Amino acid sequence: MLAPRRAAYAEEAAEVEVLQANLEKMKSLTKKIQSSVARLDVSGRTVQDAIGPIYGNTQRLQITTGNVDKILAAIEKAKQPLDMRNREERILRNRPDKGNLSEYIGSIDRTNQALRDLRASNMRSNQAAISELNGLLTVGTQNLEDIFRSSLRQDSQPIEPVKQITTGKEFPRLSQEKSAELRTINIHISNYAAQSGQSDSLTPSAKAYAQERGQYITMSLQNLSTSTITTARKVNAGSVYRQGSNAIASYAQALEGMYTAEYDNICLIFSREEWGPVLLATCQSSLSAFATTIKELDTHVRSNLITDCYLAYEVIDVVSNTSFQLEERTGELKHPLSDALKPIRETAKSSLSTLLADTRSKSQSVTSLLPDGNALPLTTDVMTRLQLMTAYLPPLTSIMRSLGDGGWAAPNNQASGASIPTLKSFDVGADGQQLFSHYCMDTIEALLNGLEACGRRLLKGRSLQGVFLANNLAVVERMIKSSELDPLLSASQSKLEAWKKKAEQMYLDSWKEPSLHLLDVQYTNKQPRPPSSGHAVDSAAVLKSLSSKDKDVIKEKFKNFNVSFDDLVLKHKTYKMEADVRRQFGHHVQTFIEPLYSRFWERYHEIDKGKGKYVKYDKAQLSAVLASLA
Repeated sequence: MLAPRRAAYAEEAAEVEVLQANLEKMKSLTKKIQSSVARLDVSGRTVQDAIGPIYGNTQRLQITTGNVDKILAAIEKAKQPLDMRNREERILRNRPDKGNLSEYIGSIDRTNQALRDLRASNMRSNQAAISELNGLLTVGTQNLEDIFRSSLRQDSQPIEPVKQITTGKEFPRLSQEKSAELRTINIHISNYAAQSGQSDSLTPSAKAYAQERGQYITMSLQNLSTSTITTARKVNAGSVYRQGSNAIASYAQALEGMYTAEYDNICLIFSREEWGPVLLATCQSSLSAFATTIKELDTHVRSNLITDCYLAYEVIDVVSNTSFQLEERTGELKHPLSDALKPIRETAKSSLSTLLADTRSKSQSVTSLLPDGNALPLTTDVMTRLQLMTAYLPPLTSIMRSLGDGGWAAPNNQASGASIPTLKSFDVGADGQQLFSHYCMDTIEALLNGLEACGRRLLKGRSLQGVFLANNLAVVERMIKSSELDPLLSASQSKLEAWKKKAEQMYLDSWKEPSLHLLDVQYTNKQPRPPSSGHAVDSAAVLKSLSSKDKDVIKEKFKNFNVSFDDLVLKHKTYKMEADVRRQFGHHVQTFIEPLYSRFWERYHEIDKGKGKYVKYDKAQLSAVLASLA
């Protein structure tokens, strides 16, 4: 047993010895490795100390190389505008009249972009290039302006507006292609103007447009301006202006048509904020010519105010309507047209008081009247004036609202050229037609007051004076009813009725004389009074109760009545009366005289026992004579 154990221990001891031998080798190897690592660390530090400066220099060289590359790139970039300038200058120095406009505009765009880039670089070395490119853009933009102007001029030959008016055609407008081309050019010109800091309200292209198209409009309207002034001249100094005989309506219609067409052109070419200023600038010259024409008309009207004031009303009406239409269509031109109207509007205001004063003066200064009481031509003239005024109600009512009710009673202050404002003139809500009716009645009453005074001065007898006044009233009423004055003056009928009653009373005053002869005295305390109506009266019994002296009085009354009555009948038939007046007066005389005579005749007709010596008319005969008066 001991032998095998010893063999096993010997084997394990041998393995231990081998392990120990390996361990010794490992320790020896470890020491060698540690010694190598120490030597390597020393070598690494030596290498680092040697290579460190070289690496730093390398980094700096890399940075320097990068900077050099950038400088070279900047130099190349700086050289590009100079190269580009030479290329674009060849394009921009030559106007593209027959060339490619899109290529020309592209060149301007490229030059403009290059200029923006140079300005953004903020390099001093670029200042010369910036100046050169800016000059090149100026040349290019000026060439574009010339193209813009030339293109406009091709379609700006003056026209004859009357042809458009008479044929009903629209006024010519620029074509869609031309408008698109002009719009493109305008955009580039406007952009350059904005970049160059131009402070004018209108861009160069807008000024060119206003000049070319403004001249086109002015020249086209020149003949109508001349025609308007020519048609205002009078062949007969006393003739009254006839509505529509002046060319102002055609002038204003052409003005409106051309301005509307121009506004449509402007909307297609310019930006929204430019529409109004460009339109005003374009129309300025023709508006000045239009205002001058209206001043010429105003001078003519003031020289012939009584006969030609209607021309002033027509001008106001026509131009006001044109102003309204243009304001509604374009939103512009209202104020310039209103300013052009101011002189003639003031003249129209003054005409109302002048016409009223003329009516008053003429009616009071009549020096002779016809002995038959016929109406004066003056009445017809005055009413014709009022009839003519009804054709101009819109302008007249506007003027009357500005004057206020009764503001026409006194002449306007001619020295200041404007009427004196009153509280009533601020009543903008006043009824214009009512004011016109008040003016008409003021005119009619001024006429009738003057005629009544002349009648009293120049005609003998209130009867004839009444006929004269009634005849003139009949003319007034007839001319009212046969015209547009009728509905306007319906509320004033009571005033005319008062005048008619006055005329009737004046005429009937003369018939009081025969009526006085038909009055008698009855003494009811002596005997019962005979019935005056409803029962037959016994004339013989009445006369029997009278004394001889009373009978003589009755005879005298019949005789005096006959003389007075026959005289008045004769005069009545010799008077020149309007049909309505004769019928009206005859009816009133019959109503007045017949009842009195019938009563008197019934009581006393037996005074001559039917011989007709004193009683010339029986009741039927007298009624027939009275009926013949109507």
